[in-house]
Amino acid sequence: MPVAKANPPVYNFGGGPNMSRAKVSILIVISVFAGIVIGGYLFSKSQPRSFLALNRCQGCLSHEDLLGLLASAGIRNLPGLMPMKVCETDRTIALKDPFSSDRVHYIIVPKKDIKNVGEISPANEQYFTDALFVARWIIEQKKLSKYRLYTNGPGAQDVTYLHFHLVAQ
Repeated sequence: MPVAKANPPVYNFGGGPNMSRAKVSILIVISVFAGIVIGGYLFSKSQPRSFLALNRCQGCLSHEDLLGLLASAGIRNLPGLMPMKVCETDRTIALKDPFSSDRVHYIIVPKKDIKNVGEISPANEQYFTDALFVARWIIEQKKLSKYRLYTNGPGAQDVTYLHFHLVAQ
């Protein structure tokens, strides 16, 4: 005797073929609006990058600029989610670089959106000096004796955002 198969229950949460075009349109509009509001909040205190200047767009949206913009938003708005965090002050965050070929490599980042050393002004010099004091703290805590502390400038940066490398043997 054949066994009758029970049909699985059907759940309808307002989607699927029963959803009208008006509902889909409203959901799309709400999603786009929410994305603009969230993006505006995350990037509100970031310096403009070249891809935002559409009227003179030559070489716009380099991956370095995009990474700098994302780093700016992440460091300013989500510092607690930064991986490999070693130290954090109100102006600086320091991370251990897990991808470096050097045995000891820390990245020290001011929480102010500064693209490079050439853009440091008297208004944001406290971020620069705080980053140096964080480097000193790491050197003392890790008892580093042979180390280099450096930053790269435009054209040599992998990320268009001021950061320092503390590298030791």
